Order: sequence, then structure tokens, then C-alpha cells
Amino acid sequence: MLDITLFRTARGGNPDIVRDSQKRRYADVGLVDRVIELDATWREANHDLERKKTDFNALNKEIGKLRKAKQDTADLQEKSKKSKTAIVEGEEKVKALAAARDKALSAFGNLVPDSVPVSNDEADNEVVKTWGSPREEDGLRNHVDLVQMLDIADLENGSAVAGARGYYLRREGVLLNLAIIQCALHHAVQQGGCMPVMTPFFMRREIMGECAQLDDFDEQLYTVSGEGEDKYLIATSEQPLCAMHRHQWFEASQLPLKFAGYSTCFRKEAGSHGRDTLGIFRVHQFEKVEQFYVTSPYDNASWKALDEMLATAESFYQLLGLPYQVVNIVSGELNNAAAKKYDLEAWFPASKTFRELVSCSNCTDYQARRLEVRLRTPKMAGVEPEKAYVHMLNATLTATERTLCCLLENYQTPEGLRIPEALQPFMASKETFIPFRKRLEKNGKFVNIDA
Repeated sequence: MLDITLFRTARGGNPDIVRDSQKRRYADVGLVDRVIELDATWREANHDLERKKTDFNALNKEIGKLRKAKQDTADLQEKSKKSKTAIVEGEEKVKALAAARDKALSAFGNLVPDSVPVSNDEADNEVVKTWGSPREEDGLRNHVDLVQMLDIADLENGSAVAGARGYYLRREGVLLNLAIIQCALHHAVQQGGCMPVMTPFFMRREIMGECAQLDDFDEQLYTVSGEGEDKYLIATSEQPLCAMHRHQWFEASQLPLKFAGYSTCFRKEAGSHGRDTLGIFRVHQFEKVEQFYVTSPYDNASWKALDEMLATAESFYQLLGLPYQVVNIVSGELNNAAAKKYDLEAWFPASKTFRELVSCSNCTDYQARRLEVRLRTPKMAGVEPEKAYVHMLNATLTATERTLCCLLENYQTPEGLRIPEALQPFMASKETFIPFRKRLEKNGKFVNIDA
């Protein structure tokens, strides 16, 4: 969430900065004045509460003096009782006003820097880099057909057992998926200097609310019941990695922290009906390796880290030999937490298009404020140390089923699938090639080649 002092001109804040960012996000600019109004009401109520507490303490001191002097205090005690009641009511009022203000404040997205292209149309995403030579020949199979021709996924039984977009990976499909995970983790450790972490797969509602946009919960997240409270299945290991540091203080010497989170992820994809519903590209359950950094807020440390994380992702897809482009996402398409986001889009030759495999975001201090993850700053002579919040960044390294789909299209041959050289050491039997086991008939049915 944003720093409330940005809205307080008397404290050196500048609400116009927030208004400009809201315009860039194509979001409600009027909400700025609403927060200013709510904050002013809260500050007035809080000031009144503090005055009542001061008067209450002074009254009780007076009662104490009179008691020592053995004088009657009945009237003052009655006044003290009423004062205490007023304080309790005032505390409840202040708490409610703070909650209303903070709820309005949570609707704001992160501040958008000048380096983000301003548009509300993803067609205006800025291509900043391309790599590799895309396959352009006609007649290539798409990943939906290839998983069935190779017989490495059972989609029919998967959907029957798990529902829409359910699937079983099998044979070399399992081995390829695990090889991608292993290769990605090795790359994150060796190339990116990350600590590997296998995270919890579900989180308490209260904690998830500190890490993710609440309005996304019902649309994107699954719940599990038990032990007296519902929990949310994670959509990315970024969420538990954020929460791992809640309410912590860091010394400057401890930063940056670099993690490679591995987890199974679960998403409803409720808003994507009709999009990529075939095959295993957009599914409800998948594996993911995620880069997650915690940096100092000073000296452009997080912006340097953003470039580093993107470079690690790029070198991974270069290792796999997958052509790609990197795009700078337009302001209107940024999620609330991200100040800036790059997507790495890899080439899918069957559809002759680039498709997202990686999202790399600098969330600056937006998540850290809600989670209370802070940096200790040196105490100057006679001056209290500044309360600084760390910066947090996240970047996909691989969502394995998507990466597998891209590999299938780029490494297909008329006879089957070549295994990328980088993955061969991680295959159980060091396979280099998987032959087709089925062919697609004109009636749309897949039949065994030996039949």
C-alpha cells in the first residue's frame, strides 16, 4: 500500500504525485481527495482522543492528591468514570475511521515511474529486446496436439477426475516437467545466486490479505477448509515468500536477499473462459519456480535488482534455446503492487505469436508497508533513525507447463520431439528424443501409430 504521508501536505506530502500515478493507471483520481478527507477526519478524532486521555490522566492525578488529603472525591470519580467511557468510545471511533481510510488507501496501485509507457492497451507494450531466430515454417503442430501425439498427457481422464482443465502428465511428460524444474532451480542458484525455498502451498486468510489484492481472492484463489479456519491455496510462491518476512527488521548488511521459490500453484482462472482452455497451457494446477528479492530502498538497489532478475530469466530461456522478446508493460495493465513490470514472451511457432512465460516486477515498498518489513537505518546524533521499508521484487523463472508447451512447439520434428540439450542431464535415462506414439486422424481422433 502507499505511504499515507504522500497525502498530507502539512507533512511534506504531495497528493499530485498520487493523482498523476492514478491517471497513468487509468484509475479513479477522485479517490485521492476521498483519502485526504478520511485521513483528516481520523486525525481530528485521534487528536480529540489524545486530549481526552490527557484530561483523564490529569483528573486521576487530582483524585489521588485529594485522597491523600482525605478529601471527598465522589464527584471527581463520577467524572472520571464518564471520561473513561468517552475514551473507550473514542478509541472505537478512531479505529473505525482508520480502517475506513486504510481500506480506501489499499485501492491505490503503486506509483508508476516515468519509464513505464502510458497506455490502457496492451498492444502498446514496448518491445525492449528480442533474442533468437523464430521458426517460421508452415504446418507445425500446436502444443495441444503434440502432448497427445507424444502421449505425455491424459487430458480426457484428467478433466473427468479433476474437472475442466484437469490433466495427468505421464511418461516423458513427467520427466520433462521435473527436468525443467531442476534446470530452473540450478540456474537460479548458480546464475542468480538465489537460495532455493520450497514454500507452503496454502496460507491463512489474514496473511494472504497482507500479500495479495483482496478483490482477486474469490476470482483467482481456491480455499481449503479444516482446523477451524479456511485457508487459501497459493497462486504463486511469491505470496508465502512475502509473508515469510512479515514484521521483520533487516540490517543494511543483510540485503539483498535472493530466493528461488518452488511450489505447486493453484488458480481458478475465472476470468479466462474460452482462452487457452485446451491442452496444458492455462490450467488450474501447475508448478512454478519464482525469483523473489528483498532489497534496500536506497541507491536504486531495487531497480538494479529488476535488471538482474530479468537477465537471469533471459539467460535461462537462452539456455533452453527458446526465441523471445521482452516487453515493458503499459501503465494501465499493471497490477496494483507493481510499479513496473517486464514480460518475457517466448515464440510459439504453430500460432506464429509471442506468448508470456515470465513476469518480472518491482513492487518497491508497496508490499513491505502492509507486511511491516523494515530496514534499520543508522541513528544520527540526537536524531531518531528513519523508519524505512525494504523493497520487494518478483520474477517468474518458469511456470513449467507453459514452458513445456513452448518447448514442444519449438523442438518438434516430423517424427517426434528433440529434448533440449540443457534438459538432457536431468532426464531419468538421459533421453535425447521422444517419438510420436499417436497420429491425428482427419476425424479429429488420435489413434496409436502401431494400430
